[in-house]
Amino acid sequence: MKNRKPNVVFILTDDQGPWAAGCYGNPEIRTPNLDRLASTGVKFESFFVAIPVCSPSRATFMTGRIPSQHGVHDWIKEGNVGPDAASYLKDESCYTDILAENGWTCGMSGKWHMGNSQVVQHGFHHWFTHQRGGGPYNNAPMVRDGKLVNEPGYVTNVITDDALEFLDNHAEGNNPFYLSIHYTAPHSPWTGHPQDIVDSYDDCPFNSCPQEPIHPWAGRLTENCHGNREMLKGYFAAVTAMDADVGRIMDKIEEMGIRDNTLILFFSDNGFNCGHHGFWGKGNGTSPLNMYDNSIKVPAIASHPARIPQGYVQDAMVSAYDFMPTLLDYLDLPLPEGRNLPGQSYLPALLGQESTGRENVIIYDEYGQTRMIRTRDWKYVHRHPIGPDELYDLKNDPDERENLFSNPSQASRIKEMKAEMENWFDKYVESDKDGLKYDVSGKGQIRPVGDNWSMDKEPFA
Repeated sequence: MKNRKPNVVFILTDDQGPWAAGCYGNPEIRTPNLDRLASTGVKFESFFVAIPVCSPSRATFMTGRIPSQHGVHDWIKEGNVGPDAASYLKDESCYTDILAENGWTCGMSGKWHMGNSQVVQHGFHHWFTHQRGGGPYNNAPMVRDGKLVNEPGYVTNVITDDALEFLDNHAEGNNPFYLSIHYTAPHSPWTGHPQDIVDSYDDCPFNSCPQEPIHPWAGRLTENCHGNREMLKGYFAAVTAMDADVGRIMDKIEEMGIRDNTLILFFSDNGFNCGHHGFWGKGNGTSPLNMYDNSIKVPAIASHPARIPQGYVQDAMVSAYDFMPTLLDYLDLPLPEGRNLPGQSYLPALLGQESTGRENVIIYDEYGQTRMIRTRDWKYVHRHPIGPDELYDLKNDPDERENLFSNPSQASRIKEMKAEMENWFDKYVESDKDGLKYDVSGKGQIRPVGDNWSMDKEPFA
């Protein structure tokens, strides 16, 4: 057992921007265990998801492919459980498939939200999932042993309890294990959280969440939450309660004596704005859909004391479509063949090497007909077919306040960035799953896209 391959614990939160963690510089929100995790590993300060909404972002983490390849373009509104449930990733190769084929015992505890939450799939051995993508934090709708149940208790604790049981059952076996722990926190609702934690934020000034003048594109969530201290307290409480359970997971791994042989990863599926830019939400928090950094940037921490440097801060630009190649590279496993993967391994950056090969990396995002290209200094957002488009000088305007798209002096830059973006997407988009063909509104996807769906069968709500 001493020489077996490393275990992997992958912790994923829902709707957490990097600003919502103490280790990322927020003095108001309490995340002692995330801070502890970062102090024992590498913290990435420029990690971007491939799309600023949950289901397709999760699909990109799992497959290494962009939405216009795997076909999940919005959060999955229907087809999660029941007789009409659809497996949105049934034709995809996930990294868990490869881990299972190579001897890892794979467990899933928490939010799946990529279709057919009742069916064990993609190499998982253990399967305890949320029926949908979110809902009440108490007496939550879950799937246990394929059956729909309402689990008593606070759902963050319920997910953690199941994960701890998995560790008890598999951590000392002959095979390495992989464990996904997918919390619904801090996704709405921002009610129903432990009252003592909620009350602990009574006197918080929330300077980290300025309730800016309402954005002209702001959606309904903003109307209900903007300027509402109870919503801010609920969001912060959801994060702090989740952080406590991350501590439970870390303590368990240390108590079992497997810390040096376990890679712990922490990410969120998309960022979030709690009044930042004048709205509440992520990419679909505005109409038209947005690509602000607060929507597409997420916390990203990796800790494995036996191999990864401790307390290291990494500013290399990385995308979620790079995650699968990196994890498989770390574990010395092969990439799936014939998948036209857009990402590349960022293993040198993960290991804290000075030369990472990512000095000139460009980040690409999409959300339906909205596409983005982002360099370290510039961001261009193009909305097909008629805009409005945006250009930001991130070096001098990191908060994206001044849209330079209409500035005549930027015409050549816009032309070059647009051409580079179009060439990149042309290289990777699969025609039948091309997001430009679907009028994605941010209100949810109701069935899979692909060869079996003609364009008059609109797959989005």
